[in-house]
Amino acid sequence: MRPPPVAVALTLVTLGGAASAAQGVVNAELGQRVGNATLGAVVNNLGGTLLIMVGLLVLPSMRSGLAALRRARLPWWSYLGGLGGAAIVVLGAYAVPVLGVAVFTIAQVAGGSLGGLASDRSGLAPVGRLPLTTPRIAGALLGVAAVALAQTGQPVGDLAVGVLLLAVAGGVGVALQAALNGRISAAGSAAAGVAVNFFVSTPVVLLVAALAGAFTGPPVVWPDGWHLYAGGLLGVVIVASLVVGVRAAGVLRTGLALVAGQLGGALLLDVLLPGGPGARLPVLAGALLTLLAVLVAGRGPRSSTPATSTTGVTPAASVIPASGTAPAGADVRVASDEPPGPDGKLVP
Repeated sequence: MRPPPVAVALTLVTLGGAASAAQGVVNAELGQRVGNATLGAVVNNLGGTLLIMVGLLVLPSMRSGLAALRRARLPWWSYLGGLGGAAIVVLGAYAVPVLGVAVFTIAQVAGGSLGGLASDRSGLAPVGRLPLTTPRIAGALLGVAAVALAQTGQPVGDLAVGVLLLAVAGGVGVALQAALNGRISAAGSAAAGVAVNFFVSTPVVLLVAALAGAFTGPPVVWPDGWHLYAGGLLGVVIVASLVVGVRAAGVLRTGLALVAGQLGGALLLDVLLPGGPGARLPVLAGALLTLLAVLVAGRGPRSSTPATSTTGVTPAASVIPASGTAPAGADVRVASDEPPGPDGKLVP
């Protein structure tokens, strides 16, 4: 199935970012009420995996997509995208108390921007190679600056260099997660990409939780409130939006759109939740600046060699009109230097 237009895909990713903000609040509250932060991640992943199992029963596209993956014979590392999601969940539980919310968030987004630029340049995502242009670098830097602005007034902890570098690495992991899941989606289906993500990430989260002692000690008293257990559903929405976005717009712009949605969702939660701080101007300004970063990163010089899509047909977003200039904001894609692999995808 062909990916949607770039504008539609990035809109879906922005909505996924809003879901991510809600997921963070839900998982944090659940972890706090049960007395163990990692249990929030466990419930999140188990809930998402349960939904995937239901999807296998009711969604033909998921079953056919997984069957197509067996025929595609992708490299084994293509299936490891879920490790990036598991890493950021685990790192967040331990890094935020040390660094504070503001520093951790900025470090994560900085890592995601670096990972997005590298993934796009290497052709790891299914859109093919995207050039390392000045607008794309400027968009990445603007995104980091926007998040820094949005975190004004948030608590700052100890600037431990080792933990800070782990937070940056976690952001890189999220970028790789999006790229590899998009690759799986291109070879199978979007539903298959989401399924593989949870099948890979959930065992890792369970293992880390077990090593952290989450399953030992006194019995856990699970709180009431259905919304506390909605993290898995939100996680499926988030991963699905990333899969769609990466196939249409690449890793960098998808990551920036996700951050814009996270900031916008956080702003709404601040206003709507009882006892919330209300509308905060830095968060609003950060969300708007991040959307601007998405637009800036999409601008670039015309390429004379458009990329081949996963079906072997030149994507419509990469076609240069007869006037000889690319439309403003369009993704300009550079073809892989290597011929397509046996599954029809570009081999980086």
